[in-house]
Amino acid sequence: MAENKQVIFKGYIDRSPTETDMELRINKVELKVPKGSGAFLVKNLYLSCDPYMRGRMRDFHGSYLPPFVPGQALEGFGVSKVVDSDNPNFKPDDLVSGITGWEEYSLIQKPLQLRKILQHGMPGFTAYAGFYEVCSPKKGEYVFVSAASGAVGQLVGQFAKLLGCYVVGSAGSSQKVDLLKNKLRFDEAFNYKEESDLDAALKRYFPQGIDIYFDNVGGDMLDAALVNMRIHGRIAVCGMVSLDSLSKPKGIFNLSNLIMKRIRMQGFLQSDYLHLYPQFLEYIVSNYKQGKIVYIEDMNEGLESAPAALAGLFSGKNVGKKVVRIVHE
Repeated sequence: MAENKQVIFKGYIDRSPTETDMELRINKVELKVPKGSGAFLVKNLYLSCDPYMRGRMRDFHGSYLPPFVPGQALEGFGVSKVVDSDNPNFKPDDLVSGITGWEEYSLIQKPLQLRKILQHGMPGFTAYAGFYEVCSPKKGEYVFVSAASGAVGQLVGQFAKLLGCYVVGSAGSSQKVDLLKNKLRFDEAFNYKEESDLDAALKRYFPQGIDIYFDNVGGDMLDAALVNMRIHGRIAVCGMVSLDSLSKPKGIFNLSNLIMKRIRMQGFLQSDYLHLYPQFLEYIVSNYKQGKIVYIEDMNEGLESAPAALAGLFSGKNVGKKVVRIVHE
């Protein structure tokens, strides 16, 4: 037996999460997997903090993922190491990635939720699928990315630059704007919090209009982008983080532009495109090794820091991909 520190979900909420919506608890875990169970036990190494987790904190069963269960550990994407296994496809010491618990050890009974890590890659499949498959980009097009310094946005902008597009990103601080322009090689970037008129801001940066809008925030930014889209523009709807703090989200007023400008707006999940994962991995690893792509992570140490790390996503505290490294004592 071993101690198993866990981050427990306390109960459903209708606002942005805070640290107090979660609590740390220590239970016991058996380090040997029962024979005939087909399960395997993993030691969790890294946890990913992602905005979609907010949706699982509502008592709503109509989404693509079920809500968290109050009184149980949260779960999300992570990187783990197999400790013991009764599954022939997963051996002790294998490294795996996928859905795991927010805890030091997780018993995995649904092997399909994890895949072996066969080579060192990096995050970004959502950005790859959304940009290349949903946006259908062409060289020379005008691309706008919201929440551009986040886990997905930072890669979308770099993909667009590699293709030869003009790229502008929005972010929520001067530090993030500097990062976009000076390290991530965006053509321009602006702090949306300093803009009293988002429509005017987009017209300033896109006097000829926007061909592609990669939307990570929804709300007022999406409304302003709709007005500034070019004919036959494309909008990939990846996230709605601006609405996560609202119990009654506001509507979108400029949807008539979809008709007048023949715009295609599409929501998507990276899981729709898993057949492209080998192609993505080859592309991302090659460009990363050549220094053509950089990736910025914002790392927290220790499972006890996970509640603050997740809550911080919704107030813009992270710079880059928010990750928690679990420190095993």
